Amino acid sequence: MRPDIIIVVPVIMLIGVITLLAISRYQKKLLDRKQQLEQERMDAEYNQKVRDLDLSVKEEMHAKREVMDTELFERRKRVSDEERRMEQRRIKIDRRSSELEKRENELSKLKVEIDQKNQEVDNSIQTQLQELQRVAGLTKSEAKDELMRITEKESRDDMARMIRSMEKEAKSEAENRARKLLVLAMQRVSSDQVSEHSTTTVPIPSDDIKGRIIGRNGRNIRSFEQVAGVDVVVDGAPDSVMVASFDPVRREVARRALSKLILDGRIHPAQIEKVVGESREAVETIIKEEGEKASYDAGVVGLQAQIVRLLGKLKFRTSYGQDQHAHSVETALIAGVIAAEIGADVDIAKSGGLLHDIGKAVDHEVSGTHAAIGAEICRRYGISSKVCNAIAAHHHEVDQESVEATIVEVADAISGSRPGARRENFEQYVKRIRSLEEIANSAEGVKEAFALQAGREIRVIVRPEQVDDLQAIKIAKDVARKAEENLQYPGQIKVTVIRETRAVHYAK
Repeated sequence: MRPDIIIVVPVIMLIGVITLLAISRYQKKLLDRKQQLEQERMDAEYNQKVRDLDLSVKEEMHAKREVMDTELFERRKRVSDEERRMEQRRIKIDRRSSELEKRENELSKLKVEIDQKNQEVDNSIQTQLQELQRVAGLTKSEAKDELMRITEKESRDDMARMIRSMEKEAKSEAENRARKLLVLAMQRVSSDQVSEHSTTTVPIPSDDIKGRIIGRNGRNIRSFEQVAGVDVVVDGAPDSVMVASFDPVRREVARRALSKLILDGRIHPAQIEKVVGESREAVETIIKEEGEKASYDAGVVGLQAQIVRLLGKLKFRTSYGQDQHAHSVETALIAGVIAAEIGADVDIAKSGGLLHDIGKAVDHEVSGTHAAIGAEICRRYGISSKVCNAIAAHHHEVDQESVEATIVEVADAISGSRPGARRENFEQYVKRIRSLEEIANSAEGVKEAFALQAGREIRVIVRPEQVDDLQAIKIAKDVARKAEENLQYPGQIKVTVIRETRAVHYAK
């Protein structure tokens, strides 16, 4: 190899290395410069943002300062206006105070003048009063008493007129409302009342038949009484035989059987037993049919067979001459109408009305009141508690727990107390009429008293010189109150007090 080449190659390599080092240093300087410029740019942007933020904060603070200055100015203005108004008000108050002082002084002067004039008027009145007493011949107390008497009489007359007017108006309003409901219920329900019920007398064609009924040595009558469970009385009326028993069903069976035996003419123990058995079956059929008919007519369904049978037995039960079977149906229908009118439970009202007297079917067999017995029977056969309470409470033996119980009580009273529903003993009727007239005549100032319309109205004639209009109203109330406390009667009694003044003069 040539020596010059050996020298040149290292030189070239060295130059290359130096060049690479120079280039690397130059690139490093460029990179540092670039980073420095980037940092300066970021610093410039940050400084710009800080200046912008400072500017916005200053602008916001300036705006808020302007708003606060405006509000402060307005508040100062309002305070100033308020101070000005207060000052004006103070001036007005001072002016008014001075005017009041002037008026007070004037009033004081006027009071003194009025006192003087009052004194003069009193003196004048006293003088005139003395002159009036001298002319009239009456003292002051006597004139005052006379004036009070006249005023009291006029006031009593006015009071009596007002009381009559108010009572008439209140009574008319109450009667119209009650009449509308009760009359609607009664008019929508019609049930027949029979004139005869299960009788205990059996007519016979002649007295000869009595011997055949008795039989040899009383054999027939003893057999009949033993089979039928009744007592037969043949020593009563000449044309009839009496059948006595506490059980109305037995009495009806005996009546039917005895009537058949009398018509047949064959009366002996075997025939008696046969006819009584047939009559008992016929009556049981009637009881079942009547119970079902009552349930259907009243619109009450789903009753137990035993309850229906007891309803049928009421066909032969009467109270004051009223058929309890028809009475129960009528009560149920009336209770249903009333319940529908006032918005109560119609089914409960109907059931309570139909079953309210069911205890009367067995009250001769079980001790206790018919209401308690009926409620217990219905409770035993699964009737609802509200219906049982209506049955037990329809005579207030227990507390009424529902409005339906009250409706049943009202419907029972309507059915039992309406005219013609029940028969009344003549002696009791006369006694009640006399008692009513005696109560009216016992009042002070009464001249005469008359009971009218079968005891449903009492007219009282008073002495006009002893009784004024106000006392007449008091007498009417007292008579009505005493009648309520001392008498028992169906429906209501109208008390009319008549005060009549007559002026009579004769032309001669």
